[in-house]
Amino acid sequence: MKRAGTADLRLSGGGIPPWLFRRMKQLCLPIVESILQERGAKDFLSRMSNPYWFQSFGAVIGMDWNSSGVTTAIMAAMKASLNPHAKELGLYICGGKGKESLKTPAELVKIGDDTGLDGHQLAHCSKLSAKVDNTALQDGFNLYLHSFILSAEGDWSVIQQGMEPKGGMARRYHWHSGTIKSFVEDPHSAVCGENQGAILNLVSSEAKSTQESILNLTQESPEKLLAEIPHMKLPTYCEVRQKDVDLKRLGSILWLAQEQSAQSFEDLLLLKGLGPRTLQSLTLVSEVIHGTPSRFTDPARFSFAHGGKTGKPFPVPTKVYDETVAVLKTAVDQAKIGQPDKSKAIQSLTKIAQRAEKDFVPTHTLDQLMEEEKRMSPRYGGRSVMKRPNSRDAGKQLGLF
Repeated sequence: MKRAGTADLRLSGGGIPPWLFRRMKQLCLPIVESILQERGAKDFLSRMSNPYWFQSFGAVIGMDWNSSGVTTAIMAAMKASLNPHAKELGLYICGGKGKESLKTPAELVKIGDDTGLDGHQLAHCSKLSAKVDNTALQDGFNLYLHSFILSAEGDWSVIQQGMEPKGGMARRYHWHSGTIKSFVEDPHSAVCGENQGAILNLVSSEAKSTQESILNLTQESPEKLLAEIPHMKLPTYCEVRQKDVDLKRLGSILWLAQEQSAQSFEDLLLLKGLGPRTLQSLTLVSEVIHGTPSRFTDPARFSFAHGGKTGKPFPVPTKVYDETVAVLKTAVDQAKIGQPDKSKAIQSLTKIAQRAEKDFVPTHTLDQLMEEEKRMSPRYGGRSVMKRPNSRDAGKQLGLF
């Protein structure tokens, strides 16, 4: 069994305020539903195993782009929003941080009893992945979060994270069932994006030989375990800097949102009436849903959808956030009843922006773009954890550790 990727992140504390976590849950559901509708569960699990896509997903829902809290935010929001619809979606989220992680095996056995999957074998895979990253690897990071994402077909991804408090760093580990078969035969090939390996059938009689190869992993050296897999290392400063964002990519999105001529494209007629700022957010959300792996090398760019909880690069524009959720949810609901036109229009946003990107020449610096967002923040309902919340929203925050 091979890991699909790792990510080194700035260890950040604090919590996620209720007003933001509520919106994260509301946005996570239609994003995941859109991916499942368009590409299926295998593609979604492959995306989850890509550390760059995962971080971009966290940034687009309003978490600080390079924070370790992205992991907690995504997995908690997905578990809360997806599990009530698990049978319909064919997707189950187990585990979590702290004590919740210890419940993963029991949750998997229960799902197995309900679906006919081999829950005990799934629990075995969960325990093995945790043992490797927490015990066998011995890289100095102690696990505090373990989440297991399972499809109705028995494919899965594991997301787990450890902390090294003295260095102020966290490390996230990504596992994908599609990489299990070839660990012993080809230990240095890595999966990032579309899976090219065989899928493990956890309920077939052929699983025995694969189980034996899984056990070989615990005998490997840390150097071999970490070799040649996708490894994302993000800076430890809090702000977004110009080198963190591909301005050509971001600029083409802003052009699409602002230019009336761009919005007159026939593909976008069903989105007519949306304000430029909502189109900006919706285009970045569209890229998270439809983009290929190479599009996520600058996860900071996706914070220009809904800002960050600490106000970096700018406060969360709650009015824009709410409109983005409403538009995406409507598109998903219409697609469910055989009316996919609005979903196709949202998909066209990222296609048109990418076409414009080829010849686009940025005319503004990143600092100018952030200053404009901050200037407009009151109009967009900008909020951050740095401001005192309203009493009605001052509930318990979601802790990051």
